[in-house]
Amino acid sequence: MKKDIHPEYRKVVFLDTSSDYKFLSGSTKGSNETIEWEDGNTYPLLKVEISSDSHPFYTGKQKADKIGGRVDRFKKKYNMK
Repeated sequence: MKKDIHPEYRKVVFLDTSSDYKFLSGSTKGSNETIEWEDGNTYPLLKVEISSDSHPFYTGKQKADKIGGRVDRFKKKYNMK
């Protein structure tokens, strides 16, 4: 690996603003905000709008708006049987 061309990889805390869920992970993204984590260390804080804690796919609250196939939707649209 070449020196001085890669961003710094460090541990950061991600905060899901819609559910207040926090998790510690690695990232090259930086932040001016910090937070003290459960282990007593201080890490940069990155706020995200959605995570696995609030995403409909992972929570099981996903809408099933594509019921039926293309042909069924076409027939329904044009009142065909």
